[in-house]
Amino acid sequence: MRGSEVPNEHETVGAYALGILDDAEATAFEAHLATCEWCARQLDELAGMEPMLAALAQVPGAGRPAAGEALAARPGPEPAEKLADEVAARRARKKRRNLYLVGTAAALIVGGPFAAVATTSGGEDGGGRSTEAGAAGSARAAFAEMPDRVSATDPGTRVSATVALERKAWGTDAVLELKNVKGPEKCSLVAVGRNGERETVSSWSVPARGYGIPDAATGKAREPLYVHGGAALTPNQIDHFEVMTFDGERLVQVDA
Repeated sequence: MRGSEVPNEHETVGAYALGILDDAEATAFEAHLATCEWCARQLDELAGMEPMLAALAQVPGAGRPAAGEALAARPGPEPAEKLADEVAARRARKKRRNLYLVGTAAALIVGGPFAAVATTSGGEDGGGRSTEAGAAGSARAAFAEMPDRVSATDPGTRVSATVALERKAWGTDAVLELKNVKGPEKCSLVAVGRNGERETVSSWSVPARGYGIPDAATGKAREPLYVHGGAALTPNQIDHFEVMTFDGERLVQVDA
């Protein structure tokens, strides 16, 4: 995206992912989406991020909060701000909360899916380690403060998961503690409603060393993974959680 003008049709992907387009705009974008591989790829990367964006929208203060600016900082805020301004101009009658969500969605498009993951979990050794470690500590701290928890261990995969829950005005705030999971793997936490509805709470990558491996050679591999996310479903609407690989394998199910 850097160094070139992006057509208005491409810029609409953030607003479409958040569901704030009117019927005519949504129909027009869907027609464009059918023939645009770039927009389809960006929309796929944003899938499941709506609850996280809704959670960020609770941050008090006017304008775009620091969280949005931090996400927009990779690789640069200019494209994100341009996208936010373009969508805001077309949707001026929408509430300020919606305008902030568009700005955050633009940052996710620029930063890629790992920009969101970096706010909730630890990463490999190397650049940005202190930032990622702080984010992991924040997720761990949130996990410790949530009194409502449900746990399970799959008898086949031996993966253990504990989900800490807290009801919010926008749905459910959730932190996952994951143990005995081996990599390399890409996974997601899915909330399954009592009506069968499925919502992705968060997603992450598991390095080759794994997380929460009891007999691992390194201390880092013995540490559990903590992932922070959210769902639009309220706690009483959730039947269970599933930790799924991107290949469709269920590692563990946790009844709510």
